[in-house]
Amino acid sequence: MKSWLSLAAAAVFVLAAGTASAQDTLKIGTEGAYPPYNATDASGKLVGFEIDLANALCERVQMKCEIVQQDWDGMIPALLNKRFDGIMAGMSVTEERLKQINFSKPYSTTPAWFVGAKDGLLKDAKTLDDIKAALKGKSVGVQRSTIHQNFLEQKIPGIDVRLYDTQDDLNLDLQNGRIDAGLADSLGWKDFLASDAGKGFTHFGPGLTGKDDPIFGLGVGIGLRKEDTALKDKLDKALDAMNADGSLTKLSEKWFGFDTSIK
Repeated sequence: MKSWLSLAAAAVFVLAAGTASAQDTLKIGTEGAYPPYNATDASGKLVGFEIDLANALCERVQMKCEIVQQDWDGMIPALLNKRFDGIMAGMSVTEERLKQINFSKPYSTTPAWFVGAKDGLLKDAKTLDDIKAALKGKSVGVQRSTIHQNFLEQKIPGIDVRLYDTQDDLNLDLQNGRIDAGLADSLGWKDFLASDAGKGFTHFGPGLTGKDDPIFGLGVGIGLRKEDTALKDKLDKALDAMNADGSLTKLSEKWFGFDTSIK
């Protein structure tokens, strides 16, 4: 009897330890294809602002960080199916997404830019109305399932919207003249515009944010399941602490060259 009880107690201990271990790991989903928010380097390693931020947050909430790579299209379904616990993939907090998931406090915000050839059809565009007029009947590329796709489809009638799986695919078609212009976050354009391939291109018109149209959201935050309220509270407190001590600003300046944090 004593031996059976000892075995049972040991089994309970192992089960409890396993449960604790699972709870102490925070799995973060990211795309690895949206620099400088997140990217994959030449060795296949995930790098970027959100990778560093995820590790910093895990340290502050005393959890082990596990970064999971996930295609953008399947990001929210994978979160809801519990493949990971949070999304850090340059995902903006919007009313539409809040119908499905919750978010941490926003940790970054940057404007959206229209980009085209320097001597192309947008060369004289100064305002959003100028851009709308110039793009009528033209092709505009955008990454699918983004706020930028929503904006083009809902706010700019009469254009041919071309959808891409990644920003790199969009850049390639723009470079090769297969589309007339593109819309993406300004930071999503950063590497392309600084490259040899992008030297003949620039951004036109105003930078667009949630102040211009609510479609652009409140900034980028960590996507979370609605039921995970305790985790949201921990991450919000950690983000507040990083804002207060300046470490969020330092990470932002390291990866973007300027402060994108939301105070």
